[in-house]
Amino acid sequence: MFQDRTDIRLITRDFVHTFIRKRSRELHKGDCGRVLIIAGKKGMAGAAVLCARGAFRAGAGLVKVSISEELFPVIQVGVPEATCISRELSYETFREPDVIVFGPGIGTEDTNLALLKTVFEHSSGKTVVLDADGLNLLAANPELRSLCRGDLILTPHPGEAARLLGCTSKEIQQDRPRAVKLLAETFGATAVLKGSGTLVATSEGAAYITAKGNPGMATGGSGDVLAGVIGALAGQGLTPEQAAASGVYIHGLAGDLAAEKTGEYGLMASDIALAVGVAIKHITEDALGEVLK
Repeated sequence: MFQDRTDIRLITRDFVHTFIRKRSRELHKGDCGRVLIIAGKKGMAGAAVLCARGAFRAGAGLVKVSISEELFPVIQVGVPEATCISRELSYETFREPDVIVFGPGIGTEDTNLALLKTVFEHSSGKTVVLDADGLNLLAANPELRSLCRGDLILTPHPGEAARLLGCTSKEIQQDRPRAVKLLAETFGATAVLKGSGTLVATSEGAAYITAKGNPGMATGGSGDVLAGVIGALAGQGLTPEQAAASGVYIHGLAGDLAAEKTGEYGLMASDIALAVGVAIKHITEDALGEVLK
């Protein structure tokens, strides 16, 4: 698997620009994707905030955050543009969204395992982005994969990837291209393996890598922003493959742009989220700086 590294495509600005262009003046928010984010718990509400910010900065028209009601004020202050809904989800909850992002800061309690099962069962015609504890729940209960009726995108870091594949982080890092390919094949999903040179693979065998990003992005919450970005792009009509590949490029470019202001040591996930819109502006405009080469 991936013995010949030439079959991994470098994600470029031109590739991303194929799918992400300047918007029509006739758009309204309903045309820009509806994202449901199921994330956060007491002590981890910031994960939901960062995910929602990533989604909005990547162009989502509407974002709902499902979280315990006691944490509504955190979301409404941190992302006033988002709508809060409780964790008591109904059939009606799943009718509206184009994309469901599940997992950032949610925990691995049994109630969340049941919630993930419900999400999978109501995912027909949608894309599900599984991140953080959502991945850990799937790793512990791989039989749940068969319940997912929509398209699935997995966004693990090496430790989460190791749990999904039943190996060690060291083994993942020793052959990252093989690992991301195996993730995609094993789970019939589009897989994103985060880290230096983030990789994307599909179950059909396509593979991508980005050269964007910097060590300052190794900070808490960075992955939450990425999940929101990928979810937003999928909600705007990109396929899982396109959303994942474009999302990691935009996220990495945003990190590079933000680090120019803060330095790598000072970079925070909220800085990355803020720079996502600027990164997309660079991609969609004709006048490009050196950073895009």
